[in-house]
Amino acid sequence: MTKKKKRRSSKNKISNLTNTIQSILKKERNQALNYKQIAAKLGVNDASSRNQIIKTLAKLAAKKEIEQVDRGKYKAIVNTEYHIGILDLASKGNGYIISDDFEEDIFIASNNINKALDGDEVEFYAYRRKRRGKQEGEITNIIKRAKTEYVGAIQIHEKKNFAFVVTDSVKMYKDIFVPISKIKKAEDGDKVLVSLTDWPEKADSPYGKVIEVLGKPGEHSTEINSIMAEYGLPLEFPHDVETYANNLDISIKPEEIAKRRDMRKDLTFTIDPKDAKDFDDALSFTVLDNGLYEVGIHIADVSHYVQPGTILDDEAYERATSIYLVDRVVPMLPERLSNGACSLRPHEEKYTFSAVFQMNDKCEIKNDWFGRTVTYSDARFAYEEAQAVIESKTNEIPQDVSLTSKAYKTDQAIADAILKMDELAKKMRSKRMSSGAISFDKVEVKFNLDEKANPVGVFFKTSKDANKLIEEFMLLANRKVSEFVGNKSPKKTFVYRVHDEPDESKLAQLQTVVGRFGHKLNFRDKGSIASSLNNLLKDVVGKKEQNLVDTLAIRTMSKAEYTTHNIGHYGLAFDYYSHFTSPIRRYPDVMAHRLLQQYLDGEKSANEDIYEEKCNHSSNMEYLATKAERDSIKYMQIRFMQDHQDEEFLGVISGVTDWGIYVEIISNKCEGMVSVRDMKDDHYQFDQGQYAMVGKKEGIVYQLGDEVVVKVKNTDLVKKHLDFFMVGKPEAED
Repeated sequence: MTKKKKRRSSKNKISNLTNTIQSILKKERNQALNYKQIAAKLGVNDASSRNQIIKTLAKLAAKKEIEQVDRGKYKAIVNTEYHIGILDLASKGNGYIISDDFEEDIFIASNNINKALDGDEVEFYAYRRKRRGKQEGEITNIIKRAKTEYVGAIQIHEKKNFAFVVTDSVKMYKDIFVPISKIKKAEDGDKVLVSLTDWPEKADSPYGKVIEVLGKPGEHSTEINSIMAEYGLPLEFPHDVETYANNLDISIKPEEIAKRRDMRKDLTFTIDPKDAKDFDDALSFTVLDNGLYEVGIHIADVSHYVQPGTILDDEAYERATSIYLVDRVVPMLPERLSNGACSLRPHEEKYTFSAVFQMNDKCEIKNDWFGRTVTYSDARFAYEEAQAVIESKTNEIPQDVSLTSKAYKTDQAIADAILKMDELAKKMRSKRMSSGAISFDKVEVKFNLDEKANPVGVFFKTSKDANKLIEEFMLLANRKVSEFVGNKSPKKTFVYRVHDEPDESKLAQLQTVVGRFGHKLNFRDKGSIASSLNNLLKDVVGKKEQNLVDTLAIRTMSKAEYTTHNIGHYGLAFDYYSHFTSPIRRYPDVMAHRLLQQYLDGEKSANEDIYEEKCNHSSNMEYLATKAERDSIKYMQIRFMQDHQDEEFLGVISGVTDWGIYVEIISNKCEGMVSVRDMKDDHYQFDQGQYAMVGKKEGIVYQLGDEVVVKVKNTDLVKKHLDFFMVGKPEAED
């Protein structure tokens, strides 16, 4: 009788168990795990699986590939050095980690991302790939999520009792799973704000819940609200903050005036955009008996009303800045303060914080004074009105100028003041430029909107003498306040606005690009960099490449930021610089006011660590606000182009990649992309060295800086993407 063969166990063998256990122990390397905990992480609980885990743990421990630190408890043997950095994801799923431990960014392949998201602070280890010879890495732990809220369109699967949110962000590589019970009355296709709640070990997608329904995609209010929600920016003030502001006593009291320098009799006026609602700075001008000019830069005393420890201050700090979208302003302070108590409106007495300078005709400062004041604005000028005075070159206000608010003092006295201050401002600007300051006067794109916020026209905002007059005196106040505190001994904590030197590799890239337009740069030393950039920016004014060159030149610069550690401001060529002149719309200015008053009162230095944290927060919020503002401009440009789909436009090639050509329309600065797949007249290949797309058959070349004619192919308001068809190159004129 033959023996029966033993039947194999029907239990499944866990695949790749050795590597999986090692991976789990490495990830949890700071704690010891037993077989039950590992089984739970693997999602298994049958006897066969547990036995496999127990045997594998014993084998790995015997080989000294892991260690048994207690009976039945195991830890990874860590021979790898781990680092901390920030993940910067590309749209294709790969990414780079920026870490202080490495000079170069560390490449992270998509299969080594391990559920990290763009901007996350992560732990990783690095290794050098033999093939590429470059540092690559693997993320081992997520220390801190950069964001947990995303905007996207919801896709509801009612029969399956769940939904997915497809996010707007190109850097979010997974859709977000939402149980049907957590969609908050959203309808299929709605734009929503979703919050991440979990990302289970074995789940392919993160889990979330809808926290706000934003509306139907493509609608104006939906898209603007989506931009704000994407960056976690507020749309409205909490009710208790509005109530607090509305209950503040904003009357001007004799006992408070007595504590301040009374400058109500000095000739004082504001110059602002014609549609401005808040006026946070004013200028006063007096000719002294000794022949010197006394110029006062008066700033709304926001810190008088916004006191530390109040809900009003907490809200202002969290916002850190006002946000200027194409169709609205989202203020840092409630309207009662921003447009009322702290707005230096004409014919009203206001509490102010002032920097007062006595200077001669050469703009040499002979005396300065800083402190709290009370002022009275005699007149409000729009920039256009002040410009008309300057251009008239007389000491009278032109008859065709209608003052926004009629002056209390004589027209002639105000005209005299504007003309003299314009003269002084030009001398100060000339000194700045000769000291190495860089003149960035980038053209701003603005829209004419109808009553429904539809864009009916595009115009460009440029800086004229009246704008530069205000700019120079604001720069003077910011610099001198910073110097006043910065030169104190012993050292005092203060909030500086710093700007580091340009990035050398970006300067080299700029040099290559502008060479295509026939411009030459000299980057031999620090002094030649500034003068060469200024000459370049002057040379391109009015030319087809101006906006491109202006943008690229700005990108070579380091990002300005707030900090307690002063390194100076490269772009302005100042050794000391702070923001002091806009506390209605910038929280760092409020901090500067408080600290300045603290030191004027003879008090000790503030805690540097606390203020450095506040500076970091303010810099981060400024960055988010800037991104939201840019997104709103891009959105409005696409809306504008929707009504011009049958027109041909002359543009300049602003970028060339292997997937297409970016073109900026000269007449309205709208930028879109021509996909190489839509260029049917030839087989085009990307020539990286020439910044060009080259036709293989006909040899047609589309190069960075070339003028081309395009038509609108597609306008996508949701993705904020504009696609063009390439019509060709413009016909040469006879």
